Amino acid sequence: MPQIKFEDLKLSKELLKAINDMGFEEATPIQAQTIPNILEGKDLIGQAQTGTGKTAAFGLPILDMINPGDKKLQAVILCPTRELAIQVAEEIKELSKYKENIRALPVYGGQPIERQINALKKGVQIVIGTPGRVLDHMRRRTLKMHDVKISVLDEADEMLDMGFREDIEKILEDMPKERQTLMFSATIPNQILELAGEYMNNPKFIKVVHKELTVPNIEQFYLEVKGKAKLESLCRLIDAYNPNLSLVFCNTKKKVDELLAQLQARGYSADGLHGDMSQPQRDRVMSKFKTGTIDILVATDVAARGLDVEAVDAVFNYDVPQNEEYYVHRIGRTGRAGKPGRAFTLVVGREIYKLKDIERYAKTKIKRKDVPTLHDIEETKIGLILEKVKQTIENGGLGRYIEIIEGMAEEDYTSLDLAAALLKMTMGDVQEDDLIPNEDFEHTGGAPGMARLFINIGRKHKIRPGDIVGAIAGETGIPGKLIGTIDIYDKFTFVEVPKEYARDVLYAMKNNQIKGKKINIEPANK
Repeated sequence: MPQIKFEDLKLSKELLKAINDMGFEEATPIQAQTIPNILEGKDLIGQAQTGTGKTAAFGLPILDMINPGDKKLQAVILCPTRELAIQVAEEIKELSKYKENIRALPVYGGQPIERQINALKKGVQIVIGTPGRVLDHMRRRTLKMHDVKISVLDEADEMLDMGFREDIEKILEDMPKERQTLMFSATIPNQILELAGEYMNNPKFIKVVHKELTVPNIEQFYLEVKGKAKLESLCRLIDAYNPNLSLVFCNTKKKVDELLAQLQARGYSADGLHGDMSQPQRDRVMSKFKTGTIDILVATDVAARGLDVEAVDAVFNYDVPQNEEYYVHRIGRTGRAGKPGRAFTLVVGREIYKLKDIERYAKTKIKRKDVPTLHDIEETKIGLILEKVKQTIENGGLGRYIEIIEGMAEEDYTSLDLAAALLKMTMGDVQEDDLIPNEDFEHTGGAPGMARLFINIGRKHKIRPGDIVGAIAGETGIPGKLIGTIDIYDKFTFVEVPKEYARDVLYAMKNNQIKGKKINIEPANK
């Protein structure tokens, strides 16, 4: 379908201003197809994967349909997990920042209910919550559904898989019959259709159709990193592979500007390209990139459309793209004219599932890779310097310099000492590599595919399995159901996590706290 701008979707100027601040340039397919229908008051089932922009797909029209003069509850958004409820609430807060007198509140287990009750008493028009906690508030009569106009079931299939059907039905039955109901789900099993038949009024079904994708023959890698380590990880990749020309893709205009400033501050020869730039500005940047005046171009997907540069050595996805088509378009910028190309994607937390969707739809394999160490970067730099040294020797004209070295050799220095010293001076000091630990998880005693980790708190600290799962899931974004066996002893605990997440868990939990106690976490059986 043709690309649609947010300005074409009949949204208020306050929302358009917030969208512009967030740096989004155009609506994703699910947003373009659902927003007009929701604004018309239709019930709707949207089939779309996580990461396709569905929070804004229902959040934007809801914010324009809410009556800010009425402090009663008008919209309820149900989510399967507290992590998703918090994420949805944060996005709605950001989208509504120019809307006056609209209050949204996340309600979920694990947070003191009294705090939520006090917030609800002040008047909240939008509640985002897990079914169990929403039902708890209904029983306490701190949440009254009489005036609800819109209900949303987000990731409905996951809520049903988790056994929330009965809770969902009780919540929907307490709402007015004439409300508008929206359902978003990655899959549409029979239970979804049964719920739709009972609680929705002639719903419109919208499915995001994926184009047939062809991935060019390019080496593709992904690196799992913490959000705060993304910039350092990108810089290490650039330093380790030293591409002549590289493209770095971000999802928003705002991120392009932020990342460009950070790269330039670190001394990289970079410039940016996004939709807010005039055509002459874009032409100037593209001219600098094509002629090699700059060697890194940071861009959004929209700005990079039609980009045709044959000599791009590497593509870096600083942000995981919003849909599968964008991924294929991005990496297709490298490996042109029969030349080899590489593509790297930085993945944070739950984004790993979006990457699996990309692999499935694009019928491609993206290999896992560790962030380059400073030793790797040092090896690359030494190789480049030695290549220049060889070229300089072959070019000749060294007579005067040989005399200087011979003079120093008479002072009891060998030519090897002098060459090593010059190389060290050229390289500069190498710092300790402490970005991501390089632990061996093969011998920790975990189940197949799992790494067993040791934590220095246990039963005597009143630790329960739920505390361990909550802490790890909360800090890393790893779904709790992926965490394996937890053995709690008096003074310590063993927990199993998938090997591919083990480094991430160690990094995220380092110097963290569980139940107010600072912990130490490390691979077991070291």
